[in-house]
Amino acid sequence: MEKILIVVDMQKDFVDGALGTKEAEAIVDRAAEKIKNFDGRIFATLDTHQSDYLETAEGRKLPVAHCMKGTEGWELNETIAGALAGKNYKTIEKITFGSTDLAEEIGKILEEEEAQIELIGLCTDICVVSNALLLKAYFPETAISVDAGCCAGVTPKTHEAALETMKMCQIDVTGDQAGDGSDV
Repeated sequence: MEKILIVVDMQKDFVDGALGTKEAEAIVDRAAEKIKNFDGRIFATLDTHQSDYLETAEGRKLPVAHCMKGTEGWELNETIAGALAGKNYKTIEKITFGSTDLAEEIGKILEEEEAQIELIGLCTDICVVSNALLLKAYFPETAISVDAGCCAGVTPKTHEAALETMKMCQIDVTGDQAGDGSDV
């Protein structure tokens, strides 16, 4: 059985840049440790926007330029990039919250063998939940989990709400659910 780890948007702008939070900063070392110890395929998604971002539907609702392709904020957090070095991983650029390209890549793997999928990253309440639900819709019989201790939301409250949503949709939630190292 193939093990797949999806590292969602662990980019500088989401950790300590334009949209960074102390909760996001708090999960970096834990996420890096998970990556280093993971034995399987890894996909790292990159939230990717262009210069017209503020004119897009997302940009009009979230008017904060972030993850602009080619900028420092678009790059993976240095600790995460270091953990990925030497691992079997592929980056997937995504222009919106959930990635159908990611689902297609995983679909190719599932044509060959069964897999277990685990997600970690940012933000629990936007891109992690979107990708988890998208993958569950595409692959309803595949085991999908989210390590809450390696995720952080925009706020602790919305992080918890996203975890509850995923649980209700039969996605397993593991790890400490506060996403900040404390036990809930």
